[in-house]
Amino acid sequence: MRFFAAALFFLGAAVSNGQTPEVPHKMQFAGMTLVIKDDARREIQKDVDALTQHPYYFNMKVERAKTYFPIIEKIFREERLPDDFKYLALQESALISDAVSTSNAVGFWQFKDFTAEEVGMRVDKDVDERMNLISSTRGAARYLKQNNFYFNNWVYALQAYQMGAGGAQRAVGDKHNGAKHMEINGKTYWYVKKYLAHKIAFENALEGDAQLKLVTYETASKTSLKDIADEYKVDLETIEEYNKWARRGSIPDDKRYTVLIPQGAYDQNFTKLSISAPPTPVLIETGVASAIAAPMQFVNGVPVMVAKPGDRITTLADRAGISLSAFLRFNDVSIDHTVIPGNKYFIEKKKRRASEAYHKVMEGENLWLISQTYGVQLKRLRKFNRLDQNDMVSASAMLWMSSAKPPKEDVPPQGEIVELDTDKEFNWGQASFNETTPTPNPAPIEEPQYALEEGKSADTQINEKLLIVSNAPGSSNAVVDFEGHNSPIVHEVKPSDTLYSVARQYGVTIQELMEWNGKKDFNLSLGEKLRILLP
Repeated sequence: MRFFAAALFFLGAAVSNGQTPEVPHKMQFAGMTLVIKDDARREIQKDVDALTQHPYYFNMKVERAKTYFPIIEKIFREERLPDDFKYLALQESALISDAVSTSNAVGFWQFKDFTAEEVGMRVDKDVDERMNLISSTRGAARYLKQNNFYFNNWVYALQAYQMGAGGAQRAVGDKHNGAKHMEINGKTYWYVKKYLAHKIAFENALEGDAQLKLVTYETASKTSLKDIADEYKVDLETIEEYNKWARRGSIPDDKRYTVLIPQGAYDQNFTKLSISAPPTPVLIETGVASAIAAPMQFVNGVPVMVAKPGDRITTLADRAGISLSAFLRFNDVSIDHTVIPGNKYFIEKKKRRASEAYHKVMEGENLWLISQTYGVQLKRLRKFNRLDQNDMVSASAMLWMSSAKPPKEDVPPQGEIVELDTDKEFNWGQASFNETTPTPNPAPIEEPQYALEEGKSADTQINEKLLIVSNAPGSSNAVVDFEGHNSPIVHEVKPSDTLYSVARQYGVTIQELMEWNGKKDFNLSLGEKLRILLP
């Protein structure tokens, strides 16, 4: 049942007085004066209201614009294209480099492959310059100037960007060729009015410095993103995130390419960005009495939104201000997906790796839920664990979350019994799992209970032999010698833990863990306390 609920309705960072920007009766665009009639003003105002309705989504785009616009503006100056066209990138892709439309247009400026190649971009399995900010912006500038050659009218050049020069010529003729004044009314092409809404919504919201800035690195030599990341001391995954155009991580030497190197980071609390004092609360129609200005949430560093009762895929995409196709792709779901209230849905692309190394599958979980929980791409989870499209995961199975699962012969099946005194060979060292994570400095969790060797008193002297009794479930209560070690610490088993990950964490071997805790197999129980003897 739908009902009316009072909610604090914060409007975006558009204007200092906290009100939604109003569509003017007259405005400037690309050196032209546009007179906006009332019917068009009402239509454009609805789009402005929709763009600024949810402040954290609006302000995410503002921060992206602050990051990317300085580069776009520089290229437009070089290409002698009016600066106003920078807002078109917000309309086309929300400045998301790998945005894909339902018609398979890709990138910042939403080029189809054949059009991109016509304006000088490379598009193949190794390089897709539609996702390169510099290449695609230069291509967009050339395309717009080419359109303007036919009309000598930037409004019609804008219209032709969406429908092609031939389509625009058939639609508008040559009546306004060379015009410096135009009327925008209800009959004006929808794409033009949509653009004007973006310009009005964002042009007064871009004051202040960008939180994240981009340094450009030009090269005509064959190199890799990894080499550049090492040179600039930047995390490789971060470099990859801003240079998705290098699809295999390699930069060829067929021409000069520009790599973007991020400096700084986003605040991640976008409700704080340039938002002025809230206006008087207004009554809105909603399915739940929820606070619209709730803080932005993140999973694995990627922004998410929480589904409310009554939400559908389309309403979530609209609220996030992204296309339906992008929303489906970011969340690895199809159009018939049933939204689950309380679930988190991503509004940007999930990461290639989780922050956790492993996950033990719980009862009722499936691979998609785990992908959403950790903010890692579903296809990467399948690849890490060598799972096919239709493979299911069973409860208690161990999933690799940030790297490829070792070959089967290197990892005993869950629960396999290993006799410690057998002649069977097995590489017990944690280094065999190809991990490079440094060993932390663990702090003692609790004081372990000690058992004195028979015949010793409580006055045991320094350097005498102490013995430990394991309390691990299923252990044989074996008495373990830890002479020569520091005081043992206790590790409490978490859901994602395996003997392998614990051994790696503390820089010990699996065999030592099993001996110290009297274990006969690889099984761990949630909450189980493992004794760790550090040298």
